[in-house]
Amino acid sequence: MAKKLWDKGYGLAPEVELFSAGEDHILDMDLLPYDCLGSMAHAKMLAKIGILTTEEAELLREELVAIMRSWARGEFSISLEEEDVHTAVENLLTGALGDLGKKIHTGRSRNDQVLVDLRLYTKDRLLTIFFRAVDLAKGLIEKGIAHRFAPIAGRTHTRRAMISTVGLWLGSFAQAMLDDLVLMDAAYRMNDTCPLGAAAGFGVNLDLDRELTAELLGFSGVLGNVAYVNLSRGKTEGAVLAALTQVAADLSRLAADLILYSAEEYRYIELPDELCPGSSIMPQKKNPDPLELIRARSATVLASYLNVMEVVRSLTSGYHRDLQETKGPFMRSIDMVDSCLVVALEVVNKMEVNEDALKAHLSPELFATDRAMDLAKEGMPFRDAYRKVAAELHEIDAADFEAAILNKAHTGGPGNPGLEDALAEVEAWEKEIEARAEGFYSALSSLARVDFPGGLYE
Repeated sequence: MAKKLWDKGYGLAPEVELFSAGEDHILDMDLLPYDCLGSMAHAKMLAKIGILTTEEAELLREELVAIMRSWARGEFSISLEEEDVHTAVENLLTGALGDLGKKIHTGRSRNDQVLVDLRLYTKDRLLTIFFRAVDLAKGLIEKGIAHRFAPIAGRTHTRRAMISTVGLWLGSFAQAMLDDLVLMDAAYRMNDTCPLGAAAGFGVNLDLDRELTAELLGFSGVLGNVAYVNLSRGKTEGAVLAALTQVAADLSRLAADLILYSAEEYRYIELPDELCPGSSIMPQKKNPDPLELIRARSATVLASYLNVMEVVRSLTSGYHRDLQETKGPFMRSIDMVDSCLVVALEVVNKMEVNEDALKAHLSPELFATDRAMDLAKEGMPFRDAYRKVAAELHEIDAADFEAAILNKAHTGGPGNPGLEDALAEVEAWEKEIEARAEGFYSALSSLARVDFPGGLYE
C-alpha cells in the first residue's frame, strides 16, 4: 500500500483524501523529471555535508535516472493515495533501496521540493516558449519583407482610415513579440533562483550547501530568504502568467485580423485548406477554427492569471494548502500559450497575401489625411486644412499609393518600417536564449549523466 510522506499511523476519510489530493496526482506526472533532478542535486549536496556517503548518493542518482526512463516509456504512475510526485518517487526509492530511500528527504520539505520542481519545469517550458516567440517574430518579419510595400487599407474603429502596408501591419505584431520577450525575460529571471534548502520556510539545523544545489540544477543563484521562498509561490507563477497573458493577447489580436482579412468580403489573406476545418452541413465552408481557438484561449490564460493572483493575494506568510490551487491554471496556461504559438507560426508561414485584393480595396478617402498634410506643407494652418478636406471629400482623387507610402519615410513609417532592424533584434534574442538553454541543459546533463539536448518536457 502507498505510503504518504506525512504518514503517522492513521489514514484519512476517503472523501477528505479525494478532496485534498485534487489534481496533484495528475498534474505532477509532468513534474516527474524535474522532481528526480531536484532529488539528485539534494542527494549530492547531502553527501558533501556528510549525511550520505558518495556511494549512497550515486545509488540514488542511478535509481532516479531509472525512474525518469520509466516515465519516458509511459510506465510511471502516481496513485491518488500517494497524493503527489514527491511521495511516488520516494516510495519507489525506498522500495528499491530500502533505508537509503528514506534518507532522501533529510533537510527538505515538500514545500521547497515542489517549488524546485515548478521552477525547473518553468525554466524548461519558458525556454521553449522563448524559441517559439522568436520563430513567430521572424516569420512575421520575413512575410512582411516579402510584401513590404503592398498597400492595405489601415483601419481605426474597424473603418478605413489611411493607407498602410502589409510590411507595417505584420511588422507591428513582430514588434509586439519583441516586447513580449522583454516581459518573459523578466519573469524568467525572477524564476531563475533555487528554493532548495528553505524546507518548510524556516531553514533546518544542518549545514546545507544551498549554493551547490543551485549550481547543480543550472539556476543563476539561490533564493535567499527562506521565509520568502513560500511567499514567492504564486507570485512567481503570477509573473510568468502576466507575461504569457500579453503573448496570448497579441496572438488573439493577430488571429482577429487574420479571421477578418481572410473573409470572403476581404480576401486580403488566403488560408490553406489544411488549416481550415469545414462545416458538417454547409459544403462550401472553410472555417478559421484554429485562429478562433487562439482568440478564445487567450481569455483562459488571462483568467488563469487572475485565478492565481486571487488565490495568493489574501494569504498570510508561510505555506498554505491554498497554493496547491495555483498549479493547475499555471501549467495549463503554459500548455495553451505554447500550442497557440505553434499554430500561429503555422498560419503565418502558410498564408498567402493577395496583393490584387489589397489594391482593389483602396479608395480615395484613404488619402484624405495626406491631402490635409499637403495643404499644411503649403502653409495653410492644419486645422483649416483639416476642415477644407473634410468639406471636399468627394473631390479627393485617388493618389498614387506607392508615392503615398514612400513619402512616409520617417522611422517606423510605412515607407521605412524598420523590418531589418527588428529582425536583428529578434536574432540577438535568439542567441541569448540559445546560450541560456545550453547552460541549463548542460548543468542538468552533468548532474544526471544523461543527455538533455533539447529540453526535458518534450
